[in-house]
Amino acid sequence: MNRYYTIVFVLVSGFYTVSGQNIQHIEPPFWWNGMEDPRLQIMVHGKDIGSAQVKVEGDQVSLEKSINVSNPNYKFIDLIVHKNAPEQQVKITFEDPDTVIYYPLKKRTDYSRDRQGFNNSDIIYLITPDRYANGNTDNDNIPGFHDPLNRTDPYGRHGGDIAGLRAKLDHIVDMGYTAIWLNPLLENNQYEQSYHGYATTDYYKVDPRYGTNEDYKNLIAAANEVEVKVIMDMIANHCGSEHWWMEDLPMDDWLNHQGNYKLTNHRRTTHQDPYASKEDTKGMTEGWFVPSMPDLNQRNPIVAKYLIQNTIWWIEYSGIAGIRQDTYPYPDKEFMSDWACAIMKEYPYFNMVGEEWTDNPVIASYWLAGKDNKDGYESCLPSVMDFPMNMTLVKALNESEQWNTGLIRLYEMMVNDVLYPDPMNLVIFPDNHDMSRIYTQLNEDYYLYQNAMAYFLTMRGIPQVYYGTEILMSNKGTDSHGVIRSDYPGGWEGDEVDVFNEEGLNAQQVEALNFNRKLNHWRTSSLPIQYGRLTHYFPKDGVYVYFRHLNQDVVMVVINKRKEASTLEMSSYKEMIGNATVAKDVLNGVDIKLGDKIELPPNVPLILEWSK
Repeated sequence: MNRYYTIVFVLVSGFYTVSGQNIQHIEPPFWWNGMEDPRLQIMVHGKDIGSAQVKVEGDQVSLEKSINVSNPNYKFIDLIVHKNAPEQQVKITFEDPDTVIYYPLKKRTDYSRDRQGFNNSDIIYLITPDRYANGNTDNDNIPGFHDPLNRTDPYGRHGGDIAGLRAKLDHIVDMGYTAIWLNPLLENNQYEQSYHGYATTDYYKVDPRYGTNEDYKNLIAAANEVEVKVIMDMIANHCGSEHWWMEDLPMDDWLNHQGNYKLTNHRRTTHQDPYASKEDTKGMTEGWFVPSMPDLNQRNPIVAKYLIQNTIWWIEYSGIAGIRQDTYPYPDKEFMSDWACAIMKEYPYFNMVGEEWTDNPVIASYWLAGKDNKDGYESCLPSVMDFPMNMTLVKALNESEQWNTGLIRLYEMMVNDVLYPDPMNLVIFPDNHDMSRIYTQLNEDYYLYQNAMAYFLTMRGIPQVYYGTEILMSNKGTDSHGVIRSDYPGGWEGDEVDVFNEEGLNAQQVEALNFNRKLNHWRTSSLPIQYGRLTHYFPKDGVYVYFRHLNQDVVMVVINKRKEASTLEMSSYKEMIGNATVAKDVLNGVDIKLGDKIELPPNVPLILEWSK
């Protein structure tokens, strides 16, 4: 089908204007003055546009060069936007075919460079938007978009959207979450399983079944008004097979194995392995996940520039407070260094976390800013997801207590913090959208669940909780991602169970909800938990004790697997207790005397706080 056409229009208020022939896409659609990096590369896609001569007219904006590529339907225009360039419409003229683009250069807001990212004060609430709340049924199905609404299909689209998220911000605040990480919202016009968002078909457009770009921007502004930050999920490794450029790829090497699907070997350790073969290393980064996710070639400098600019565009446009980068070790690793450094150069107080799914801290720490790697690899990435802690916690709680099993695993894992330049900035979590719910992983043992949540909300790092974990959502008997990502009860009109109004929940779900709410709100006011040092003691007889302390304020945490009521000898912890005689039981709101012993109820965690 011939999709080229003549256009004279304004796309969206503030976007580019085109007069002339045959332009299909211009990306980015606009830019800003005052950026740290003055270079801007504009992709123009249109019939035979590559053959046209280019002229640029703008105040303190100059043409560095125009680039022709193997596909004559593309032209890449490199501009220099000088620091003091005013807000304006930059005139870009193409001769033969006669086409003019009026390209908006916007004024960068004064505070933009200094925006603050998510940090240790935050509790991140991870949400799969399609499964959280349907606030606008009018966008459930959109003409021209595949994968129609089918709420009976665990892998179908269920209708959650930006309007639903915005309507439920008060609930998120009430629960004590201070940041939300949203699985990708960008267009995913795939034929099936488009709900998860990880096969982008337009890098500059929110999927209309969620809403518009402006809806997304307004959601972030509304969240900020109630002191909730928003973290954007990004994918630099691959796009979706239905991306618009797949019908007319810009270059012969735009994709890895272009036109020939080849599965990645998933051997992520080849990045660090001093003995890895070139074949295995290449097979890791150049392979595809699945046929529906073409693997982008970030070694191509134009692809690399496109992805870096896209990230900066969304930060500047939307007002997000952080990025979670999907499948961090799968793209070209030199590109990932360039990507992270470019972002942190523009936004030095921003925060980004990479997904490196490994149980080995040696592998996870490799990607972090400030890490002294033996091979000389340098990065600017501030944080990674702490999968080693996550995996260790599940083993530690499920195993029997022996010399080298059970809670001792948690204690021993912490020594690996010597590998991390800033372990306090790691993102820690009980579960996420790609793994079984923590309640399921702990065999639906509510007492182990309480210990797990207490651990992640008091340990060093930045905690992240997946939606529904606070009400014991589970996937017993299956590892289906469609089931793991089930609808949040009450997010749809007519739901029999409604978490938002606490209707239809069973007694244990209500207890879990209140437990999490109380713990979350306490954490948001506890400076020792957010910023304090960590001192821990090796576990004894099913009890693991650690302290978070800042100046005169102390928090004592007891992770307790003992199945019967017992006492805890306090003499071992004298260095931390000092002369304190009374502590507050955070979960029960009562005072506890700090004598020679304290009573431990069976199975449940204990959190005490006091000032010296």
